[in-house]
Amino acid sequence: MAAEQIILYIFIVLIIYYIGKKIYLVKSIKQYSPVDALAKVKKERNVVFLDVRTDKERKQSVIKGSYHIPVTSIKEREQELKKFKDAEIICYCRTGSRSLTAASKLKKMGYKASNLSGGMIRWNASGIR
Repeated sequence: MAAEQIILYIFIVLIIYYIGKKIYLVKSIKQYSPVDALAKVKKERNVVFLDVRTDKERKQSVIKGSYHIPVTSIKEREQELKKFKDAEIICYCRTGSRSLTAASKLKKMGYKASNLSGGMIRWNASGIR
């Protein structure tokens, strides 16, 4: 078997693994549409939005009243999240991908975490302000 074939097979396996992992996360993490997420936050006291985007992205647009901890800083800033231990944390990012990862991390840390499906792109497209 040529080196090129081995590299190709490894690449294919990695793609299949990545897709499988995303499918698993989508099925194991509660997903909210923008309308449903907003209704839940308005209806229930123990629900918060967590923006997991970068500082630069947050300056462009934000969900009013949300908290901000970039996905890369969640574990080191866990102390800040302690106040939400009994709350449902709806994570969001630009597209819903990083927030899915963040929600998975939070779930492993013992939090009740969910994801804003489609992220800020879908939120803005829905016309919610």
